Amino acid sequence: MEEQISRGWIVIKDWLAAKEQQPFVFQEEAWEQYLQGRSGIVNAPTGYGKTFSLFLAVLIAWIDQHPDNFRKKSKNGLQLLWITPLRALAKDLARAMQEVINELGMAWQVGIRSGDTSTSVRAAQKKQMPEVLIITPESLHLLLGQKHYPAVFAQLQCIVTDEWHELLGTKRGVLVELALSRIKHLVRNNFHNDLRIWGISATIGNLEEALDVLLGSDAAHGVIVRAVIHKKIALKSILPDGIEELPWAGHLGIRLLHKAMPVIEQSRTTLIFTNTRSQSEIWYQEILRQHPEYAGALALHHGSLDMELRIWVEEALHTGQLKAVVCTSSLDLGVDFRPVDTVIQVGSPKGVARFLQRAGRSGHQPGAVSKIFFLPTHSLELVEAAALKEAMEANLIESRTPVVLAYDVLLQYLMTLGISDGFHADEIWQEVAGTFCFRDITPEDWQWALAFLSTGGDALHSYDEFRKLEREGNFYICRSRQLALRHRLHIGTIVSDAMLKVKFLSGGYVGVVEESFLSRLTPGDAFSLGGHNLEFVMIKDMTALVRKSNAKKTIVPSWMGGRIPLSANLGKMLRKKFQEAIAGNSTDPELVALQPLFALQAHLSHIPAENELLIEKIETKDGHHLFVYPFEGRLVHQVMAALLAYRIALHHPITFSIAMNDYGFELLSDQPIPIDNSNVKALFSLDGLNIDLQSSVNATEMARRKFRDIAVIAGLVFQGYPGKHKTNRHLQSSASLLFNVFRDYDAQNLLLRQSYNEAYFYQIEEPRLREMLERIAIQRIVITEPEKLTPFCFPIKVDSLRENLTSEKLSDRIKKLQQQHFSPVDDGPIKAPKTKGKGRAPVSRQAGVPVDAHNVEEAVKEAGKQAAAKFPSKGRVGTTRKLS
Repeated sequence: MEEQISRGWIVIKDWLAAKEQQPFVFQEEAWEQYLQGRSGIVNAPTGYGKTFSLFLAVLIAWIDQHPDNFRKKSKNGLQLLWITPLRALAKDLARAMQEVINELGMAWQVGIRSGDTSTSVRAAQKKQMPEVLIITPESLHLLLGQKHYPAVFAQLQCIVTDEWHELLGTKRGVLVELALSRIKHLVRNNFHNDLRIWGISATIGNLEEALDVLLGSDAAHGVIVRAVIHKKIALKSILPDGIEELPWAGHLGIRLLHKAMPVIEQSRTTLIFTNTRSQSEIWYQEILRQHPEYAGALALHHGSLDMELRIWVEEALHTGQLKAVVCTSSLDLGVDFRPVDTVIQVGSPKGVARFLQRAGRSGHQPGAVSKIFFLPTHSLELVEAAALKEAMEANLIESRTPVVLAYDVLLQYLMTLGISDGFHADEIWQEVAGTFCFRDITPEDWQWALAFLSTGGDALHSYDEFRKLEREGNFYICRSRQLALRHRLHIGTIVSDAMLKVKFLSGGYVGVVEESFLSRLTPGDAFSLGGHNLEFVMIKDMTALVRKSNAKKTIVPSWMGGRIPLSANLGKMLRKKFQEAIAGNSTDPELVALQPLFALQAHLSHIPAENELLIEKIETKDGHHLFVYPFEGRLVHQVMAALLAYRIALHHPITFSIAMNDYGFELLSDQPIPIDNSNVKALFSLDGLNIDLQSSVNATEMARRKFRDIAVIAGLVFQGYPGKHKTNRHLQSSASLLFNVFRDYDAQNLLLRQSYNEAYFYQIEEPRLREMLERIAIQRIVITEPEKLTPFCFPIKVDSLRENLTSEKLSDRIKKLQQQHFSPVDDGPIKAPKTKGKGRAPVSRQAGVPVDAHNVEEAVKEAGKQAAAKFPSKGRVGTTRKLS
């Protein structure tokens, strides 16, 4: 075979043999495909050397081309461009690559280019590029925005997109697609190099489609290199001593810390993953409070902490200085932390792929077993643990849906080319139309984009600031230094909530928090960040100034996006596990432990089978409750609740409050809710879905909120200069004005169209909603009328209180609920206190930071025992009605 006789292959095999190692079959396959000039994707479990499958391939090809002097040749220009989605990955990757290069005795250099790279390093790279450059998508577009940028890629041989599954399905992925389209053309047509493009992915369900997105028009010639390796994952749930039969989300987590500590103590290093940054802050503080001896051996890591602190934590993990790190998704991806041998997942990861990714952080070596412990934050999450086990065995991994026709990213990209050397429209049209994202773009849409940037379009042509590009025949270029500067400051912008730095009055940064959180603070308020108790002083120049606080009680910042929705795959497996719970023959320790909860749910109402939809109608002093359990995730339930409320109100004048979680949703009214066997199927019908959606969820307002992000990405709204950023409220106001202008005077505006499309696809999740309704159409609907709140509905009831209650008030309220709702079963119907004023809101409500209510578990355990004693048979309390 060709690879066996090549000089480079022999050098690399000998180097591995000297380390008593040998390549995996998939690595050698990747080398062979690379040497034959092909592009593609490498798919392998975490910890099995996906990085080396491609990095060593590039080295083999280089040695083959320079067999006599491959060690001495230096300053060779950029050979390998390595795109990484996270800055946290770059340093460890660079270290690993440079070690290999040094051990081979080569003169190559590895560099990093990201938002953390200093200006001096960037200047040095501009004079002499390293042979390997590790770069983020945003920094890659900054390179494309430099004058004479094509020369950077003159010697380029290969581009690798690491963790491609993390970028696929995001606008950052679209940035990569567009950058690849430009560099491919430059390298192949201008410099006549045989450029190869590869992706790396560990966990993704739609691998073939991922290849199409990565390679665009070249996908037909791409290959997928799969590692036929079964990664061993040992999942064990941390079970509470007693199951709370009426669970509510959040409170159980910290109560199980005493069971998590032996796991941490018996491991060399443990990563404790939480789903939200606020939850990570709570866990970090609580571990130190209960175990002060861990000071110095415990660290905190999430994306809002200062860069220097994050880098220190990553270095300390690599060298084994830390006993445990509480973290979020900031450490999800492929950083090789060798000492980590155990992972604890706090709360449900809400998706199979995310769970596999986090499990892979432990045992991050070939053949090692990944040990992960599942710690529930409420009892029902144990069903998710059992579902995760089976989903992993069945390899039921989620797909990532690619983004299409992201016109805001296209406008930003064209402006980036315009501020560098300019571009010829026909040339860029061919490249852009060859990407997956824009393969359906029409010539008319393309001309609209060019006209929008050069004239401002139909609505904005009178304003000079929107005429950004000058047209010279077929050539477009930005000649305004001011407009070029403004754009360069925000290249790569993909919008999130506005972030403000947090800085001590005495100097030194702590991290960042969202503007929406700081806007609720007054001077003197105490909050926690990065393990510090801080006192808020003031906001100055978009920076929150703070001093250390001795306050015992602090507020934990809440960050947007922390409420991860349940994936469709995990929801499907959940419904299967409930079917097993009904049968009562499951050997899953989680389901066995949950038998008291299932017993009470069966006594009071019903446990839905896979082919059933459960609806509970309950009357309390709060009003009339309708609980529905599709198990489709928070976002789908929010829209379904609004849709159902609208359809009911069409026939019966009635108003509702709405609450939801990942398992179901609640409609609450002050009058009986008219839903029964005669009309329930029609209320969940697909007929007239689009019309009803537009009327029920205020699609225009959703599109308006989406348009703010689109306007910023497209460069319509300027975010401000460094140190003088515009407030989030100012950005929203400017975007709303533009939205109204386009709606009234430019109805065909593509950005306006995009805002409605994104609202439907990402916020309404119309495709998943439609699939759910199709499933319900063939299911049996079971309607029950329990006399008490059930184990399934209670967490939704508690979540409905969180939006307008502080942690302490919520805790007090739940204690009252315990006293009134958890009375023995034969004491009569549940009695709930009325709420006045701000106790309830007539809008959708979301859960907040988990809190702890003492004595809850003991009360519900006793209630469950009495319920089981009172109803030993499978009879149900209240009236049960089934619809076949």
